[in-house]
Amino acid sequence: MNKIIAIDGPCGSGKGTVAKLVAEKLNFINIDTGATYRCVALAAIRKNLTLDDEDDIIDLSSKIEVKLNSDGKVFLEGEDVTDEIRDKEVTSIVSQISSIVKVRENMVNVQRKMAKNSNVVMEGRDITTVVFPNAQYKFYLDANLEERVNRRIKQNKEKNINMSYNEVLDNIKMRDYNDMHKEVGALKRCNDQIYIDTTNMTINEVVDKIIKIVKGDE
Repeated sequence: MNKIIAIDGPCGSGKGTVAKLVAEKLNFINIDTGATYRCVALAAIRKNLTLDDEDDIIDLSSKIEVKLNSDGKVFLEGEDVTDEIRDKEVTSIVSQISSIVKVRENMVNVQRKMAKNSNVVMEGRDITTVVFPNAQYKFYLDANLEERVNRRIKQNKEKNINMSYNEVLDNIKMRDYNDMHKEVGALKRCNDQIYIDTTNMTINEVVDKIIKIVKGDE
């Protein structure tokens, strides 16, 4: 039986980087579910759709082809969009698009297909509660707001994305609210998650802690 490590948490909690490294060390496949929603957002932008065009966005999400490879590359209709889906324009609407119930249903189907018959590390907002509620290993990563803002600013600089501190702060606050108040797939804590506050931890410390738990060493 394939193993699933499910990781949830708010943006900036470190879950994306942690998931990637855990997958590498365990030789699992890393699936970034946020990238699937970003692909929907990018496809909507390319078709000049706005958030008011909900029916068209839902239809789009049911048809687009999204693939992730083992190197972390993201492909939309066969095109490498790994960097483009992190642009400011995509970031500004992805939370709202991922709040559309039918879009979430379509993307959950995509995500489950990606994980079929493989050992995977999957991270997002509702992996432990909706996508794979029966995952063998369920984690919730967190960090305080200031730390999450600083992490996202550093990440943006590395990707040459120009956003001010206040822009990042406002975006994270908006995404936190949207993620926690979604009609379906809201970010939430549950009793069988292992909670890890990463505020004062290095990435490697978090990775090592998760691997020890998975291997039964902790």
